[in-house]
Amino acid sequence: MPADGFTTCLWFDGQAEEAAHYYVSMFKHSRLGRVGRYTEAGPGTPGSVLAVEFVANGQKFVAVNGGPQFTFDEAISFQVHCYGQEEVDHYWNKFVEDGGEAGPCGWLKDKYGLSWQIVPDGLIELLGDADTEQAARTAQAMYKMTKLDMAALERAHAGE
Repeated sequence: MPADGFTTCLWFDGQAEEAAHYYVSMFKHSRLGRVGRYTEAGPGTPGSVLAVEFVANGQKFVAVNGGPQFTFDEAISFQVHCYGQEEVDHYWNKFVEDGGEAGPCGWLKDKYGLSWQIVPDGLIELLGDADTEQAARTAQAMYKMTKLDMAALERAHAGE
């Protein structure tokens, strides 16, 4: 197995290059890579974009213009681990305000239909607390939220 990890392949219907630029603009430690184009061998129009390599937040991706056969669904999502509420707000607002759709419990879909989880640092510790009553209060509060509010989750955890 290669030592440099995995590359996630994202399937688009004509928006691969646009999406790659979009994701690179969303995160630090991001860059565009090589662009492959269809040839006369098809199946796409010769010269049009087949695939674009990119790195978003240090993770490797390739965006492919594969056609309309497949679309994204919530079975696959990417977690964005945030250090503080300001970062949660930043990513949440950026995705939703640019054509995305808010979902429950910190989940959202971006404008391409790809699912993301915007997760505040410390959430897993609160949900996994050995005190099951505190963990349950945290979970109950989280289930009522769209964008996660860490201060409110901490208050629920504390029983306030």
